[in-house]
Amino acid sequence: MYLLIPAAGIGKRMGCDRNKLLLEVRSQPIIAWTLLAAQAASEISWIGIISQPTDWPDFKSILANLQLTKPVEFILGGSTRQESVYNGLQALPTAAEQVLIHDGARCLATPDLLNSCAQAIRHCSGLIAAVPVKDTIKVVDENGIIQSTPDRRNLWAAQTPQGFNVELLKQCHAEGVRQAWEVTDDAALFEKCGIEVQIVEGEETNLKVTTPQDLAIAEFILNSRDNS
Repeated sequence: MYLLIPAAGIGKRMGCDRNKLLLEVRSQPIIAWTLLAAQAASEISWIGIISQPTDWPDFKSILANLQLTKPVEFILGGSTRQESVYNGLQALPTAAEQVLIHDGARCLATPDLLNSCAQAIRHCSGLIAAVPVKDTIKVVDENGIIQSTPDRRNLWAAQTPQGFNVELLKQCHAEGVRQAWEVTDDAALFEKCGIEVQIVEGEETNLKVTTPQDLAIAEFILNSRDNS
């Protein structure tokens, strides 16, 4: 299975002036934990890191320390996640029929989750890892007034990996460019094109490291895994 890792962001909410994936959790950069999970996932055979060239020396140094046995390619990132994934799709080997896309900042995804998504995408057109929403969700207007309370039994919190048929995803990205759609994940492009996307049960610990508080939570989770 082919894995694309969008890793081109800066991380403004983290309050840093460089790629947040270079920040460390337990003495390892965030991106290193993501790559180690991909290395340990038996279904993953190829990894593409979509990032800005200014980060490539740092990422290459991290790779040298990790000594991964799977091929890793660097792909030029775009100005948005959507553009970055578009670039990543164009750089996939021609043999790629399905692809997993996993945010580099979700460094706590386990090899088991990557494997589950890789196996499931062979039997559908598109999927996302997700977990049921536990909190009551409120829809609020621009004035901060609650408008409605959707039934949380129908609500799932989207995660990555997200998996897709490569040819269909390329078509959806091309349509997104043509119609100037702006989306926050690739599943939304499938939805806009009327293509079904399935749910694969995600992991509660598969958080996206976005804020300084998330770094502390990630460290706690990794420590807990060592002690389990």
